[in-house]
This record gives sequence, C-alpha cells and structure tokens, in this order.
Amino acid sequence: MTDRPDPAHTRPEGVDDATVEALGKLSEALEVVEHARGYLYGFHRLTGRADFALGEAVDKLREAGHHELAERIDRELVGRNVIEGRWTFQIVEDYDDNYYGIFRDLEREARDRLAAGRRHLFESELKEQRRTRGEHGHASRPDAGR
Repeated sequence: MTDRPDPAHTRPEGVDDATVEALGKLSEALEVVEHARGYLYGFHRLTGRADFALGEAVDKLREAGHHELAERIDRELVGRNVIEGRWTFQIVEDYDDNYYGIFRDLEREARDRLAAGRRHLFESELKEQRRTRGEHGHASRPDAGR
C-alpha cells in the first residue's frame, strides 16, 4: 500500500492554491459555526434542565409551607419563554433553518463547484507538508503501510 493521501483528499487538476486556501477558510468558518451550534444546543438542554429543577424547587417550597412564593415562581417563571414568544427549541430551529442550514449548503456548493466536492483539501495538503514520511504515527491515511 502506498503512503499517499486518499484521492478524496487530493486537489483536482486545475484547482489553484488561492482556491484551495479560500475553500479552507470557508471550511474553517463552517467549523466555527458547528461549534457555535453545539453551544446553542447546550444552552437549549441546560435551560430545559433548569426549568425542570425549578419545578422541583417549587414543589419543595410548597412542601416547606412557602405557598405564596411557590405559586409566584410557578406562575411567573416555570415554563417561561426565554425570548419573547420562544422556548429554546424554537431558537434552535430558527438558527438551523435560517442560518446553519444555508451556511452548510453554501459551503458544500462551493466545494462541489470548485473542487469536485472534495473536503479538507487545505488540511490534507498541510498534513502532507508537516508529517514525517516513514515515521510511525505519521502515515498519510489509516490503510497506509498495512
């Protein structure tokens, strides 16, 4: 087996350095958006957990005889919208539908148009520049050297 990059990660003929660099930067931007999306889902999950814990706190306040305070917290805060008219699932859906999905689709379209759909060309070429050929742990791909 040869110690060369997977053809899916090699530059198609006629694709110049500037295009590979631009697609690399576009991929980097998408990775940041993916990271941000993860935080948004974390916000969604943590807010939901907090609301259920709040419901338990209300129950405990009632059990402890603090009915008026429990009722106020239950009425004003349990199940409350986090943004006017929206729970966190609606924020996540809006982000996915109006930003993330379009971002992902346009990144894919750019790769399809400019590099035959190949992903991570910039990183693949960087790996080839930085790795030590023949050194253990520096193979070009998983099946190299088997």
